[in-house]
Amino acid sequence: MVIPAEQPFFDTAASSRNGVELPCRILIVDDDAALRRTLPHVLAQAGRQFDECGAVGETLDRLERHSYDLILLDYRLPDGNGLAVLEWLAQHHREEAVIMISGEDAIDAAIGALRGGADDFVRKPYHVAQIQRAVQNVLHRTALERANRAMSQRLRASERLHRYLVESSPDVIFTLDVDGRFSYLNPRVDELLGFERSQLLKRPFMLLVMPEDQDRIQALLQACRDGNSTGFNVELRLRRNRHALQDGESTFVTVALNGLPMNSRDRDGERGIGLYGVARDISERKRAEEIITFQAYHDQLTRLPNRVLFRDRLELAVAQAQRRSGTLAVMFIDVDRFKLVNDTYGHAEGDTLLRNLAERLNSTLRRGDTLARLGGDEFTVLLPDIGRAEDAETIARKILDALATPFALSAGEFRASVSVGISVYPRDGSTAEDLTKHADVAMYKVKRSGKNGFRFFDAELNAHHRQRVSLENDLHGALEREEFELYFQPQVSLAQRRVVGMEALLRWNHPLQGQIGPSTFVPVAEETGMIGEISRWVLHQACRQLMKWREAGHVDLRMSLNLSPHDFDHPDMVQEVLSIVDRYHIPPAHLELEITESMMMQDTEAAAAKVRALRAAGLGVAIDDFGTGYSSLSYLQQFPVNCLKIDRSFVRELSGPMINPIISAITGIARGFGLHLIAEGVEQVEQVRVLRSLGCDTMQGYYFAHPAAATEAERWLITPPCALA
Repeated sequence: MVIPAEQPFFDTAASSRNGVELPCRILIVDDDAALRRTLPHVLAQAGRQFDECGAVGETLDRLERHSYDLILLDYRLPDGNGLAVLEWLAQHHREEAVIMISGEDAIDAAIGALRGGADDFVRKPYHVAQIQRAVQNVLHRTALERANRAMSQRLRASERLHRYLVESSPDVIFTLDVDGRFSYLNPRVDELLGFERSQLLKRPFMLLVMPEDQDRIQALLQACRDGNSTGFNVELRLRRNRHALQDGESTFVTVALNGLPMNSRDRDGERGIGLYGVARDISERKRAEEIITFQAYHDQLTRLPNRVLFRDRLELAVAQAQRRSGTLAVMFIDVDRFKLVNDTYGHAEGDTLLRNLAERLNSTLRRGDTLARLGGDEFTVLLPDIGRAEDAETIARKILDALATPFALSAGEFRASVSVGISVYPRDGSTAEDLTKHADVAMYKVKRSGKNGFRFFDAELNAHHRQRVSLENDLHGALEREEFELYFQPQVSLAQRRVVGMEALLRWNHPLQGQIGPSTFVPVAEETGMIGEISRWVLHQACRQLMKWREAGHVDLRMSLNLSPHDFDHPDMVQEVLSIVDRYHIPPAHLELEITESMMMQDTEAAAAKVRALRAAGLGVAIDDFGTGYSSLSYLQQFPVNCLKIDRSFVRELSGPMINPIISAITGIARGFGLHLIAEGVEQVEQVRVLRSLGCDTMQGYYFAHPAAATEAERWLITPPCALA
């Protein structure tokens, strides 16, 4: 059989039989039905046919009956993982190519898939172009491999064809004589290592082995020569011809070397005559493993170490500090107001800010320090081998100074600040977990104290944090355990000498700590997002109680209750309030919702729109603690409230000989805007007299009655508090 030199032996452009092009069959294995429907459209090309499966068992049943060119295999499936399919394919000597697709973060999943026989590995989430390119590459490579196998079958009968197969192999095929010198090399060595065959023939194989691998390989070759080995399969690095390298090319190639001893039988028995070797280039696989390893231990957005790598380095640093009796510090850094960037400019701008912020943080650190991103807008810093705790303070100040310059975003400049918590070994903990946790505790204290600063951890702070965490844990489920209760404090009219309203006040009957006031647990509920559910409960209970009092004949009574500023963040807040009012048949004018001045400052337009909607529906809206915040007349024009409540701090000062000018101003504002006025915190008869002289008729406070449960509050409706007698 003669093979023309100018024509390829096998056409790898398409698989064909008897001149007829065969379709390319692709099996999609994924438990996501939407993804199984989408991929055929994304990967559609002429001649491609697609089947789909959603589980391991279903896949194996289909493979029993059909064969495929390519399997797109999800790693995690309902009844197992993709490795089971790879194992089945290997056991049955199947030829299907496999691309493993996985969202697993563990590096073992990727490396296990590649070593299990997968041709490629794609990590979720992926771009469309990435999966298209992976499929095209694998199909092309599979076609080449099938061509190679076809050549092997067609050339097996002829020595010349055997030589053709060897010399056109994508692997380096060679033989060594008994002294370990090359006796044959196929042409692939020139392309892979840059050496001509003539340069290497009769030269020792060990000249190509990198120094780090020489002792190991020399021992394996010696074992084969001594007859103590039937062969070996190892990974090693082979040196490339430095004179044939282009700029930037690696000086070595990683190969999988399969070596088999060659023996000759004569009258004296078998004797070794050399070694047959096949070296396959696995540089791409090794690079893929390195990329997967990097991704497993680094944040893909900022390229910084991630939580896993940071913990490893911190544990190592702690162990070294223990041996040397040294000191180290851990910083927990949280970006202030980062959610504002994402909400205002979009997540792309937020990602840009995080990358730029990571660069600035890194620029403030020493060589050997570690900056890591834990996720979101949280970073950690490891400062090993510091001389004293004050060194960490120096770096913290450098961080704050580095962020003083605004960041340039596409929509304009943004001034970013951070809250930094610091813990020091061994003072604040002896383990990586304790040091990180305590730095986190200190950071949250900075957050609650105004942000844009740093703080060291201390034991008192930890006790407060533990108490707060315990309170947060107990708060979850407090509604289901029916631990909340409403108390009521009367609002009395001096002119009418009766109770005209009730303010609903929330109390938490804690099973261990007793009754807890809202000032203690409401901030925790707001921070954890539980405040919305609690506010709905308060609204339901207050309206239900008002309905009962109205059914008892107190039809003129008004109910007031406080709303959290976070309640106004919900777009359906107004509809929800009106629905509850309607459910209990409450005339809207008899329910008054109290808001704070600070809430009006946070999002004026959005909050004002909700207040206008509530007022348009007939509900009352009062500004609680008026005068303690901004007290801007412009806000009274934007927010159509109907009532002002004078804060108790101003009422308290009325017990002296001088009238507080702020109260005079507030009463004047109320008259000027035609607003109802209520004074809270009234405790003395002198305060009553002064307030009445200023034109304030409605009051509440201990002078009239302490907050009480509904049963006692109902008695005030029948018999007014004795202070009105």
